[in-house]
Amino acid sequence: MTRTAERLNITPSAVSHAVKRLRDCLQDPLFERSQNKMLPTPACKRMAPLIIDNLSRLRQILQQWGDFDPATSQHHFRIAMHDALEPAILPSIAKMLFETAPNATFASVKVERNQLSRALASGQFDLAFDVAMPLKPPIRHLNVRNDNFVILLDRQHALSDAIGQAQGDFSGNKISRETYFTSEHISVSHRPTGAALEDIMLQQQGFTRNVAVRCQNYYAAKEMLKGSPFLLTLPRSLAIQLLDTSLVSVPIPFEMPLISTHMYWHQNTEDDLALRWFREAVKQIMIDNNQFKN
Repeated sequence: MTRTAERLNITPSAVSHAVKRLRDCLQDPLFERSQNKMLPTPACKRMAPLIIDNLSRLRQILQQWGDFDPATSQHHFRIAMHDALEPAILPSIAKMLFETAPNATFASVKVERNQLSRALASGQFDLAFDVAMPLKPPIRHLNVRNDNFVILLDRQHALSDAIGQAQGDFSGNKISRETYFTSEHISVSHRPTGAALEDIMLQQQGFTRNVAVRCQNYYAAKEMLKGSPFLLTLPRSLAIQLLDTSLVSVPIPFEMPLISTHMYWHQNTEDDLALRWFREAVKQIMIDNNQFKN
């Protein structure tokens, strides 16, 4: 109670009276003494996350009044993206905030693609990153990066000697189309059923590959490649993150559409000075990394 009073710049007595009013209103003790500690009741534990979330939103609303100064702001930015995009995007955002807005924080959370518009409209997220989707206003979007597919396989794979490619070289000799479609593949998708993105693109061209294993995480897929006959098809930017001395990479042996990643936001946030600054800062990151596509 004393530490709470110090944090709020009020007296311990005022804290005690406020807690008593809450107890009477909610008909729950909220906190109970256990030895030398005050522990929250089950009802308090259930309510606390929701209350904290709403207080955070209220703090952000109040920050919209007056000028936004990134050097002093304590804004908490919320980003929605697939975890496969995090290695390519989050480190640069973290570095930018550390250098220009040291008191600001951010969180990256996964959101289901079919819930993206609703989540942005309700203010659950400030920005979202995902593949290109036919979303209409009031959702705004900008193509911030294009990527192409490559293949990873084990360095001891039977194909490796024929490829003769150095680690990290994504422009070497291709495997044949026939070899690609007769090989066994690892597919990565969070969805319980349905085709992965690369399979959808292949099906649009009239191709079907032999998926032997399906998992939810590219890092798990990478480990399954080692000592196996499998091939892993994935975006080039992610392959760069995963590639090590145990793996080699080769290009796709046929034309595949580029993977376009878009930044999404709701139009009702365009006048928010903090979020406008954040969007422009992220856009600049993409330009600096030669990823921005107008």
